[in-house]
Amino acid sequence: MTTRIKAVLFDKDGTLIDFQRTWGPTFYTLIAELADGDDGIMGRLAEVSGYYLHEQRFAPDSIMVAGSNDDVADAYAQILGLTDPAELAADINARIGDMSLPHITPFDDLMPVLDALSALGLALGIATNDAEASARAQLSALGIDARFTQILGFDSGYGAKPDPGMILGFCREAKLEPRDVVMVGDSLHDLHAGRAAGVRTLGVTTGTVGHEVLTPHANHVAASLTQALDWITANAAA
Repeated sequence: MTTRIKAVLFDKDGTLIDFQRTWGPTFYTLIAELADGDDGIMGRLAEVSGYYLHEQRFAPDSIMVAGSNDDVADAYAQILGLTDPAELAADINARIGDMSLPHITPFDDLMPVLDALSALGLALGIATNDAEASARAQLSALGIDARFTQILGFDSGYGAKPDPGMILGFCREAKLEPRDVVMVGDSLHDLHAGRAAGVRTLGVTTGTVGHEVLTPHANHVAASLTQALDWITANAAA
């Protein structure tokens, strides 16, 4: 018999909040500041990020959809003529969370779904490839940071997805076996990390990746958080 789900670990961007509406305008502000008004440099930063500058949107295969800010630091440093990519990455990570707050856009059903999960008595956590400080700033701005027992970013000491470190770290801290946990996310990074950690995986098509891409890597795929809740509810009672 399948054991019942006792905890839900969420990705953040594209899963709880609208990735394009939150990070599209935020990233425009970031690269405008980095380029210091140079349109040519802005264009090069956008291109290496997989970002449509004039539309303020990311391409579906952008490294920023599932990656971390560190993933483009080397390329950015080269374009900007900087010698220390790690210092640049630290600078980006330190300010991009607050920079995003005017644009943060949660999905409409986020609050009711979190209420329902809490009513089920499930432990909730976050595992994001965003920086931890950025994630905490966003969740605090939404008034939901206290709902999560753990908020883990790529810089929290467990590594980034698709490696399973954050998920295994969550399981250890929650004193749960991986089979008791479901990882909910909108990217293959989320699902691959979940599979590697031995947890159940629930894909959502609320990001930039479609059902047909997620399905081979997930126990279930849902079109919204509300539909994801239905599956979690059924498996929390299994």
